Amino acid sequence: MMKDFFLLAFRNLTRRRLRSWLTMIGIFIGIAAVISLVSLAQGLQDVIVGQFSRAGGDKLIIQNSQSGFGPPGSLAVSDLTDHDIDLVKKVKGVDVVIGRLLKVAPVEFQDSTQFRFLASYPDDPREAAVVNEVIGINILQGRQLKKGDHLKVVVGYEFFSKTVFSRTLNVGDRIQVNKIPVEIVGIMDKTGNPQFDGAILLPYDSMVEVLGLKKIYSAITLTVQKGSNTDDVAAALKKAFRKDRNLKEGKEDFEIQTPTQIAQIFGNILGVVQAVLVGIAGISLLVGGIGIMNTMYTSVLERTREIGILKSVGARNSHIFLLFFMESGLLGAVGGLIGIVLGVGFSKFVEIVGSAALGTELLRAIFPLPLIFGSLAFSFIIGSFSGFLPAYQAAHLKPVDALRYAK
Repeated sequence: MMKDFFLLAFRNLTRRRLRSWLTMIGIFIGIAAVISLVSLAQGLQDVIVGQFSRAGGDKLIIQNSQSGFGPPGSLAVSDLTDHDIDLVKKVKGVDVVIGRLLKVAPVEFQDSTQFRFLASYPDDPREAAVVNEVIGINILQGRQLKKGDHLKVVVGYEFFSKTVFSRTLNVGDRIQVNKIPVEIVGIMDKTGNPQFDGAILLPYDSMVEVLGLKKIYSAITLTVQKGSNTDDVAAALKKAFRKDRNLKEGKEDFEIQTPTQIAQIFGNILGVVQAVLVGIAGISLLVGGIGIMNTMYTSVLERTREIGILKSVGARNSHIFLLFFMESGLLGAVGGLIGIVLGVGFSKFVEIVGSAALGTELLRAIFPLPLIFGSLAFSFIIGSFSGFLPAYQAAHLKPVDALRYAK
């Protein structure tokens, strides 16, 4: 019985191909938007969270509140000092302590200037190992910075791939950082993070000299000793900083976070973005649902004679209702299926073209099964509910009235 109703509903839709296609436009545009936007947002979230999470849960990052990166002088935020480094080293459970200097400065090569992210690189092997792990550094060409290097730099992959300048830079080339010549001794392999793929690593002393700064730090990265609890060490650090700066609890002017916490913050932000994107795409689904309802009402008016004949030969109200209800559900489901195909195709196109153009792995489309099946089920539900009232109206037409109205 159900199979017969399904075939009849499908046959009715194929007889009105143009109308069916026009009706489904709103549905498959909405579903395509949901699939493409959510898959790209999910891919971005997974990449960012993965990059922070790989740093491990045994590390802490200390920054003064409202720290950020921008052109010199654009952010009025106090920096950390050697006093803060010494304070951190005295806290129980702290192992390796690294002062990081992170700034943006002009970089010149052959009369072309770009503002690029600069990061200090420690000369202590243990500190260097932590930085390598946090960033995910692998050397593609040349070598890493070492103790005794002066005005030597390691540049990100974008300098090698012509993304920054029109010419590929290699080991031995010289560039100017803040008008001071430096020599490239190494090129980093692609990390997938645009910030570091376009960054420049310098020895700390060289970076201070190039930028004309005092001995300051933008952030302090530290590792926790084995056997110590990261949360306990973070609490001890907060207590030490509050006491040193004479601050009350809740009035801190500094932040202590783990890479995992930062990943969670990014995940929450991207989750909100995803919700907004789905909400916007949902407007198209609502329009599509209204289109299905309008089409089904029109179909009921056009097929009153057919309804009368079906009832006169024994069809029940439930049969008529099921027929029209199934037709509207099929419109939604087929529209959803087309939308899924279009959405997958569009997001993969954006991933391929965007990755090639920008040279980053952040544009990655991920298609979890709940997203695919959920979109298909949702489109069927939208179609079915949109056809509920027209189906109800068709089911309650009296046979004699239906036949008389059709004449």
